[in-house]
Amino acid sequence: MNFINVGLTKFFEFIQSLIKLIGVTNPSAYYGLSIILFTIIIRLILLPLNLKQMKSQAAMQQVQPEVKKLQEKYKNDPQKSQQEMMKLYKEKGVNPMGGCLPLIIQLPILWALYYVFRTMQPLDPVTGQHITVSFLWIKNLFAPDQLKILPILAGITTYLSSVIMPVQMDPAQAKQMGTMNIGMSVMMLFMAWNFTAALVVYWVTNSLIQIGQNLLVRKIHAKKEEA
Repeated sequence: MNFINVGLTKFFEFIQSLIKLIGVTNPSAYYGLSIILFTIIIRLILLPLNLKQMKSQAAMQQVQPEVKKLQEKYKNDPQKSQQEMMKLYKEKGVNPMGGCLPLIIQLPILWALYYVFRTMQPLDPVTGQHITVSFLWIKNLFAPDQLKILPILAGITTYLSSVIMPVQMDPAQAKQMGTMNIGMSVMMLFMAWNFTAALVVYWVTNSLIQIGQNLLVRKIHAKKEEA
C-alpha cells in the first residue's frame, strides 16, 4: 500500500505544478483546482473500467429473461438454479461481478488519498510557507469540514451516482440494488464525517462526474431505442 501512497503523492504534486504553471497562486484556488483536476485525470484513467462496467450491466439486462426462466424452473432447488445461472453467464460471456470492478479499484485509491491528504503540509505556492488553506465554506481544507456539509454531499452524490444507472433493471434487481445503494451511501456519509475535507472534495467530484456520465449514457440509450 505504501507504494500507492507515494505514487499518488508524487502524482498530486505533479498536478500542483501544472496548476502553478498556468499562473494560479491563490492558495484556495491552487489546492481546490489541484484536487478537482486530479479527480478528473483519475476518472479518465479508469474510464475503460467504467465502460466495461456499463457493458456488463447491459449484458446482465439482456440475459434476465433467461435467468427468470431458470429461477422459475428450479424454484424448489436453489443450488441447481445457481449452477444453471452460472452456466448461462459463462455461455453468454457475462460476469455478474463485472459491475463492481470500478468500485473495487476506487477503494484502494480512496484509502491511499486518505493518507496523502492527512499527512500533507500545505504550502503557499508563492512564499513556500506553511499555511491553512480555506476552500469555499471550508475553513481548513486539510481538516474535517466543521459544518459537515461535505459529508452530507458525499452521501447524497454517492446515492445518486448509483441510482442513475445507464440500464434498466427488473423489480427484484432494482430492489436489491436500491438496498446496496442506500447502504453504500450511509457508509460513505459516516466515513466522510471525519475525513479531511480535501478527500471528501475528491469523492464528491468523482461522484458528480459519475452522475454526468450515467445521464449521458442513458440519453444515448434512449435515442437508440427511439431509432
